[in-house]
Amino acid sequence: MEDCIFCKIVAGQIPSDIVYRDDRVIAFKDINPATEIHLLIIPKEHIAYLTDLKEQQASLIGHMILVANKLARQNGIDEKGFRVVINVGDAGGQVVKHLHIHLLGGKRLKQTIG
Repeated sequence: MEDCIFCKIVAGQIPSDIVYRDDRVIAFKDINPATEIHLLIIPKEHIAYLTDLKEQQASLIGHMILVANKLARQNGIDEKGFRVVINVGDAGGQVVKHLHIHLLGGKRLKQTIG
């Protein structure tokens, strides 16, 4: 997608603080962090919404979660706790229309839902 900011990050057209990269995903620091540790994990392939995932892409979301776990361990938040968030669509708070996981931690987060 030519005007997608995350696709431009994947292509190296926009600089970002990349903390992880493999053949399927990249992860980078959010430019407007909501807490001490705020990383975004995105697929290299442009998928606009979680609801756009196809059956053959099921392993991708699992891989993204495993990357979130790895990054939580690397950032020392795996034992105290962290939050993983996927916003979907405008009403769900999704700003960039490219599937992404927010990994949040580093301090106690407010409980939003039980």
